[in-house]
Amino acid sequence: MSAATGALLADLAGAGDVVVDPDVIESYRRDQAAPGLLAAGMPVAVVWPRTTHEVQVALRAASRHGVPVVPRGAGSGLSGGANAVDGCIVLCLERMTDVVALDDASLTATVQPGIVNAALGEAARRAGLWYAPDPASYEFSTIGGNVATNAGGLCCVKYGVTRDAVLGLEVVLAEGRAVRLGRRTRKGVVGYDLAALMCGSEGTLGVVTEVTVRLQPPPRVASTLAASFPELGGAGEAIARIVRERRPSLLELMDRTTVRAVESFQPMDLDVDAAALLFARSDEGFVDVAWMAARCEEAGATLVVTSDEEAEGRMILAARRLAYTALERLGTTLLDDVGVPIAAIPALVTGIERIAADHDVLVATFGHAGDGNMHPTVVYDHHDADATARARAAFAAIVELALSLGGTATGEHGVGLLKRDFVAAELGDALELHRAVKHALDPRGLLNPGKAL
Repeated sequence: MSAATGALLADLAGAGDVVVDPDVIESYRRDQAAPGLLAAGMPVAVVWPRTTHEVQVALRAASRHGVPVVPRGAGSGLSGGANAVDGCIVLCLERMTDVVALDDASLTATVQPGIVNAALGEAARRAGLWYAPDPASYEFSTIGGNVATNAGGLCCVKYGVTRDAVLGLEVVLAEGRAVRLGRRTRKGVVGYDLAALMCGSEGTLGVVTEVTVRLQPPPRVASTLAASFPELGGAGEAIARIVRERRPSLLELMDRTTVRAVESFQPMDLDVDAAALLFARSDEGFVDVAWMAARCEEAGATLVVTSDEEAEGRMILAARRLAYTALERLGTTLLDDVGVPIAAIPALVTGIERIAADHDVLVATFGHAGDGNMHPTVVYDHHDADATARARAAFAAIVELALSLGGTATGEHGVGLLKRDFVAAELGDALELHRAVKHALDPRGLLNPGKAL
């Protein structure tokens, strides 16, 4: 151990549990992004704080020694946002799991960042309330990670993404100072909205140590529909009409490739010749779903199934929930999360089919049609160098297609390392403004260096 490392470890006393065992560190070097595609350095230590004070101790020590800090939650990210850099401290917040306060009268909860999304949801349910953001990873992703990426989910078409649920944050800045941002009230316009700025900042501006979120009364039991379309244009027409005239609590799309993968994985009598399957839910009553079903039929749907029974609704949605699992069994998956204007969804899916053919790779597209956030997933063999290269080229082409359609490179997974090459094209002249904000809050560039920008 070098003298510099020894001095750093001495200053980390009081920061929580500190581990330097290389075998343990190996498990904390990277997130769940596709294997072999992204660099991951070797940390000098992994630190597990349990309190804001311990996070402050860790960041003061890192600042004193000029050591980078990579914040980490459950490590379930898909963009390399939690990948380590050489010589860094991995600051793992997974043990900060307390519900600090739950105020059922004010409809708020304050939690530490390591609490899993599902655990916050359960705490809200016990109080007769509901926490709306529901990323697909809700059973294992942490609230701190959800804030870092501004995570969305199936319900965000009606209830918004993580930023819409966050009222206030406690954040430790790079030099170790703790500040409170936002507020507990539902409205307030004093100062800049720095809490919103932190949502989606991927740990590059500060380390979140407490999150105050808004809760809601639980929604009514939802009614459900599934519709099969022979043409993508018809599905796009139905989506546009539904979003313009109703507020579905869920509106999801699967393309032909995804449908066939799910049917092969678990036979469900899905229409494997359909260009797309559309799934919708409404907690406004069955009459809302009946109206959506009629719009699907007018747009050319060949089969529409509806239900106002919760159990039957879950069965209808089973195919959508199996999409990623079915694709994983086919090979290594490179999951994208581009977003486009709703009207551009058919053009995106059609363009992705061309890209898959041009690069000789399997690409299946599914996702959140109600807000245009789609998940084209490239499936390949990561042991095959040529297949990996074609997968990467197809992935880049998909992002470029989304940008050309007026979209974004990432709707909810974050830039991380995976999409840094597309940041300049999307942000344009505003890139330097973003970098100025980063420099103002982290002038030495120690917080999650090399990510997001």
